[in-house]
Amino acid sequence: MSPRAACRLERIGFPTVYDYVLGIADWKGAGLPVEGEDVQTQTVGDALLSDFPTCEPGDRLGDVRSRTFDAGRDECIVVDCGGLVAGRLRAPIWEGDPDATVESVMEPGPTTVRPDVALSPLVERMRKQATTLVVVATPQGELVGVLLRDDAERVVTKEPLSD
Repeated sequence: MSPRAACRLERIGFPTVYDYVLGIADWKGAGLPVEGEDVQTQTVGDALLSDFPTCEPGDRLGDVRSRTFDAGRDECIVVDCGGLVAGRLRAPIWEGDPDATVESVMEPGPTTVRPDVALSPLVERMRKQATTLVVVATPQGELVGVLLRDDAERVVTKEPLSD
């Protein structure tokens, strides 16, 4: 919305008006709420898991392995510069030198999707590619969470998510 439109809305009595300069595509891509006809479509944001192990490039692999496995997971998302997705750790990397830095062993630049991506077609692609996890990030590359295929399939079929 333009600053002029925001000003007009405030003048006619709207109590909360935002001038979101980046636009609606960025707003949706960040998983922020929207209204209208598109809201009926299930999106990645509907099945998103935001509480997932993360680490930083300078962390020791042994420390990250312990934290990740203690959290009941076998993968970890590498973030840098205040939360930007930098890489991913998964088997067989965990068997490596525990003193190695994450940066020296991570898979750099994992594929990411946005929270506003339609869920059902993505689940279908995940099945075909035998992918169990997809990293979810904003258009600027900030980690939002992950999409686990099992959870996504439950959302698509309207089954309750497991804890």
